[in-house]
Amino acid sequence: MSGALAVAAAWLDAAGVRAWAAGDVYPIVNTVHLLGLVMLIGAIGVVDLRVAGAWRALPAATLSRALTPVAVAGLAIMIPSGALLFAADGAALATSGVFQAKLLLIVTALINVVLFHVLSHGRLDPAPMPARALALASLGLWLSIGALGRLIAYSA
Repeated sequence: MSGALAVAAAWLDAAGVRAWAAGDVYPIVNTVHLLGLVMLIGAIGVVDLRVAGAWRALPAATLSRALTPVAVAGLAIMIPSGALLFAADGAALATSGVFQAKLLLIVTALINVVLFHVLSHGRLDPAPMPARALALASLGLWLSIGALGRLIAYSA
């Protein structure tokens, strides 16, 4: 994986994206990325907890219809802002075990979303037991991804 990341970092550097992303725009992009993370985890975290059994008085399907678009918007914000953050320091990130673990967990979380929709069959209230477990896994995965993102700054 580090080889493909190194190639991507070199391409972004050659295209001039690294210099731009590492400049004055970096704090703005970092803040936008954090906003996307808050939207994603805040929204899907509440849905995940409800599907897992919390707040049974709230209709899970209604909550999901209201909050899932917020989570998707958060993810949509994080993808381009994350690419720019990578561009700013891609050579170092390409060899970072913490960054690679974050990418692996992102893929795992996205697979988890697909499995959840397949196993829940649209039933959220109550959700089948496998879907409940996947909802808890979703919460843990996205929180871990956020934590690893913060740890990148402290890893060598």
